[in-house]
Order: sequence, then structure tokens, then C-alpha cells
Amino acid sequence: MDSKTTPYNPFDYLDGQSEMDAYLAEAFLDEDPRVFLVALGFLAKKKGMSEVAKRAGVNRESLYRSLSGEGNPGYATIAKVARALNIRMVPETL
Repeated sequence: MDSKTTPYNPFDYLDGQSEMDAYLAEAFLDEDPRVFLVALGFLAKKKGMSEVAKRAGVNRESLYRSLSGEGNPGYATIAKVARALNIRMVPETL
């Protein structure tokens, strides 16, 4: 029996903007920065990677690589993607 699988995107299962924000905030606080990059990638896929890449002014293929957890994007790329996704990253003391 063949079973079919579909790609998993946690943003498909979060209810509302506040849950999405909480998910990203928790990912940002993880000790491994790749966790946040992957979470940002999931959100970009949810919003449409081509549109996010266009709004951020970056190449779609390199954006996939950068947000895969295997890439190593610079802060400028992360900031552009965050702005394209209407995410405001604000420093806060813990």
C-alpha cells in the first residue's frame, strides 16, 4: 500500500496572527539560529516564496537556500525578508 505525504508547514496549523507571532518569537529565542531561519522559511512559504523574494529584492532560489537551515544568510537578507513579511524585529531585554 502506497501512502502519500505532503510537506509539513507549521504555519498551516496555527490559528491567527498572534499564534504565528508567538511561534516566530520562540524560534528566535532558540540557541540555534537555524531554528529561526527555518521558521522564517516556513512563513515565507506560507505567504508565497516568490512574492516574498520579490518584495525583499532577493533571488527566490537563494532565498530558499538561505532559509533552509543549511544556508548562512547575512543580517541584511534576514532584515529584508522580515520587512517583506511585515515582521518588525525589536530588541528587548530579557
